[in-house]
Amino acid sequence: MSNDDKAAVEKLHATYGQMKEELGRVIVGQEAVVEQALMAIFCRGHALLVGVPGLAKTLLVSTLSRALDLGFKRIQFTPDLMPADITGTDVLEVDPETGRRGFRFVHGPLFSNLVLADEINRTPPKTQAALLEAMQEHHVTVGEHTLHLPEPFFVLATQNPIEQEGTYPLPEAQLDRFLFNIFVDYPTEAEEREIIRRVTSPSETKITPLMNAAEIIHLQQIVKRVPVGDHVIDFAAKLARGTRPKDASAPDFVKEMVGWGAGPRAGISLISAAKAHAVLRGRFHATTGDVAAVSIPVLRHRVITTFNAEAAGVTSDEVIKRLVKHLAPKEELVV
Repeated sequence: MSNDDKAAVEKLHATYGQMKEELGRVIVGQEAVVEQALMAIFCRGHALLVGVPGLAKTLLVSTLSRALDLGFKRIQFTPDLMPADITGTDVLEVDPETGRRGFRFVHGPLFSNLVLADEINRTPPKTQAALLEAMQEHHVTVGEHTLHLPEPFFVLATQNPIEQEGTYPLPEAQLDRFLFNIFVDYPTEAEEREIIRRVTSPSETKITPLMNAAEIIHLQQIVKRVPVGDHVIDFAAKLARGTRPKDASAPDFVKEMVGWGAGPRAGISLISAAKAHAVLRGRFHATTGDVAAVSIPVLRHRVITTFNAEAAGVTSDEVIKRLVKHLAPKEELVV
């Protein structure tokens, strides 16, 4: 890395500490969730936030947009939502002076930097597919026109793990487009007391922007340039291949408990996320420890367990932890 890149990494490390303090004024706890959301942003990826209602997933995303000084739009996904409702559509207008009619495109809520797709599994596949194009290509197609979305562009989608009646679960091909599957857990007892105290108090917290869109784009380029050793890439590749039950390198517990493993995009995501994980800690290169640290949010939605594993209460998280322990060089797992 160049000296300018190293200076930018050191500045980001300092800014990250300030950002945690700034977000902590609004969001109680959830430090791992905040870090993973930021890593997704610096990797130019998208994230799926999974958690029961009331865990401040929406508040977290809106607060993050203010701290990063990004445009923010929230889309509440419902069963009657159509693709045009999120991408925008042509509307017929009449010029009041000439009386001539013409079409004008009205931009939908996707035309923003940070888009919160709230309860993404409650909208039909047709609308989910329109969102998928925007996530992958950073543009939308309306009629004969292709319209580019503002940069940087991120989708943070939320999903409720309970009450699945009447929902449209995301197929594996669409889940694979998300860099991270972030699990938002319940707060601790002390955190819950603080949440109650803050919400029931009359104070209003203002967030100071610590970054802007141009700086984020610059940092995305720096993250891509973070050097990675061949042995780290080998570890990421082994980890991805080790999740596939039909692969010769897969251990016996994977063959027994996994129905479908991760595809090639998983290895790419592991290295990209490992680079961001290192940069946020002020380091200039990624290690196998960084890969191990991001393995669960990267792989949990890409590893499909068998019925026998589900019946025994074995989750994909537990399979990934066991696989990392099985494959990782023990001396490099300390991050």
